Amino acid sequence: MPPRHRGTPAGGAARASAAAVQTSVPVSEELFAPVGRGIELCYQTFGDPDGEPLLLVMGLGGPMNWWDPELCAALARVGFYVVRYDNRDTGRSTVLRTPVRRSTLVRAFGGARVRAPYGIGDLADDAFGLMDHLGFDSAHVVGVSMGGMIVQTMAIAHPDRLRSMTSIMSTTGKRTVGWQHPSLLPLLLASRKPGRAAYIKTSSDFWGHIGSPAYPQPREQVEARAAETYDRGVSNAGVVRQMLAVLTQPNRRERLRGVRVPTLVIHGLADKMVHVSGGRATAAAVPGAELLLIQGMGHDLPAALHETVVAAIRRVADRSAAGR
Repeated sequence: MPPRHRGTPAGGAARASAAAVQTSVPVSEELFAPVGRGIELCYQTFGDPDGEPLLLVMGLGGPMNWWDPELCAALARVGFYVVRYDNRDTGRSTVLRTPVRRSTLVRAFGGARVRAPYGIGDLADDAFGLMDHLGFDSAHVVGVSMGGMIVQTMAIAHPDRLRSMTSIMSTTGKRTVGWQHPSLLPLLLASRKPGRAAYIKTSSDFWGHIGSPAYPQPREQVEARAAETYDRGVSNAGVVRQMLAVLTQPNRRERLRGVRVPTLVIHGLADKMVHVSGGRATAAAVPGAELLLIQGMGHDLPAALHETVVAAIRRVADRSAAGR
């Protein structure tokens, strides 16, 4: 696999994010948290530390800057102390060195049993480690795509530590739901050309395939996010390791039936990356879960939907406060 691009000094991206948020919401520099097992996570906070803690968990290959700073600020304005972070193997968090053969990935896509360097449960433990570092006994958690798998796993493992759970564009781990559109498989398995320009083009092209058809994002906006992502550090090998974690995850459906954490499930009806059946299955598994299906939404969170998403997350958090 190509070597990881190390990126720019920590803090530069945080200052850019802060400048992009034209509000009075406090935004921290990029900070670092040792979370155990030799893993260090890079994170950033938005809002008042006395607000309700809310942890944002990104998906496959996604660093924390994929959470739009305007969305983070909007969540802070409705009372949350927002924390976004880089999962291991992304951004400025710890990148492992365990090699994975591409043939192993192909076998996993085909349903063969393979050994992964780590699983979704390990990523959930990283999130709990970050909560420990921040002094959060409990928090609201929001995850997108692979992040949804992580927060579902958190709710199963330690429900007492979750005030509410929001699973967005994700699935239960059952292979017969939440599948990828067949047209995406060659793109997911394709080799990546090295260099910043190639990364920006490849990333932008891919988002063109999976983004929301009813809410298209301007190409220059997508390219700017890709550039920031590259500059903060990317690892093709890390993405492969995360893919294996997704492909080897267990079916959580039966264990989700025992979850009593107030739950919201959001899914786009035009999602090609994770079919809407994954969101429907998640909501059906968790007792009392609210299911919000959005027409024309793909596998992203466009600015036009921020108000809808923030209101829904606030609503499920209020259910938690009310003891329901």
